[in-house]
Amino acid sequence: MNDPIISVEGLGKKYLIDHLAQRQRYTALRDVIAEKAKRLIPFRGRSSQESNGRPRTEEFWALKNVSFKINQGDVVGIIGRNGAGKSTLLKLLSRITEPTAGLVRLRGRVASLLEVGTGFHPELTGRENIYLNGAILGMTRAEIRRKFDEIVAFAEVEKFLDTPVKRYSSGMYVRLAFAVAAHLEPEILVVDEVLAVGDAAFQKKCLGKMREVSEAGRTVLFVSHNTQAVQALCTRCICLDAGLLVSDGAVQAVLEKYLTTITPLKSTWTRSAPGSSPVFFERIDATLKGRQPSLQLSLESRLVCADKCPDFLVAVDISDGLGTTILQALPAPEPFIKCSEGEYMLCLEIDLPPLIPGRYIADLWIGCHHTETLDWVKNAVELMIGESPTVGRSYPHLPEHGHIVPPSRCHIRQMARVPA
Repeated sequence: MNDPIISVEGLGKKYLIDHLAQRQRYTALRDVIAEKAKRLIPFRGRSSQESNGRPRTEEFWALKNVSFKINQGDVVGIIGRNGAGKSTLLKLLSRITEPTAGLVRLRGRVASLLEVGTGFHPELTGRENIYLNGAILGMTRAEIRRKFDEIVAFAEVEKFLDTPVKRYSSGMYVRLAFAVAAHLEPEILVVDEVLAVGDAAFQKKCLGKMREVSEAGRTVLFVSHNTQAVQALCTRCICLDAGLLVSDGAVQAVLEKYLTTITPLKSTWTRSAPGSSPVFFERIDATLKGRQPSLQLSLESRLVCADKCPDFLVAVDISDGLGTTILQALPAPEPFIKCSEGEYMLCLEIDLPPLIPGRYIADLWIGCHHTETLDWVKNAVELMIGESPTVGRSYPHLPEHGHIVPPSRCHIRQMARVPA
């Protein structure tokens, strides 16, 4: 069996955080001089402890006891809250900083794209920075020359190739930086959330390039808050929280666990302040009834209507836990809902199709003629489906095969033999 291309064992990174004795909005020159004097004059009993008992320095573990192995050709998404340790992990794997504890083994050349403009000199032109950045990433001059036209075409900066990069926009910076890193043909490509700087078309182009890199048998580590991009690109997912590895496995399972952690399931929504529309939702309650494959979603919505309330329609959008819309329910009043001034209870009953197990979200909308929105509550309520819609199924449903399992039938009949 081949050795893993990345092996991480007990990895940790510790920082020391300084605390001021007195927190002020600004620091005057006399404060700086006084602080310097205190450090010069020995004072018995003085230590790293402040007079109020708070330590002057504090240990902070950005990453602690993280272990995992990644095989060649894996595309691994790394997710987590801000400050979870994702960027620190990539910096350690890219050998930008040294670990405090643990061990990292890498087999192959690593190309990293961690921050906009990393490895670029602002006074040099785009052309010169391609050679500079390529050399920093480990490309030979001959390799850069051979890939030069391809890099420029991918980055779409031909017009500004001989312009100093200090005049580039952040989007141009990241296009050029990603183009150089992706065309290095590394065994390991490390990409941080920096792709969020680019526009939608370039993000799609970058995801396509990373998929191309992975299909060539290279390894990709991809940090992103875009769960749909992680789901579309990655074959495995790692979740970090407060510097610890809390989940590692199949993409869908790790993403759903992560989303459930950051936003607990809610079956009730309540408006915090009165709405300004002639009619608006004040409260929404959701209940699941029945069993798979015949589930029914019941939504009870308290509506508040003003004196002059137009006739309106209601719609319910249901999406999966990653934000992809699965279906839209359009209850058909005849022809519209009519309300005068007052409060009403709107009851909606939706027969759900056989859905694969997972977390689903309902948005509620009311408006006139499908063109004028009166109120729209996004991510109003959520529901968790745990049962399989297929009786007796023992292996898990995968979202890439679809979210809905429609009723279906299969018949077979033997054909009559034709005499020879």
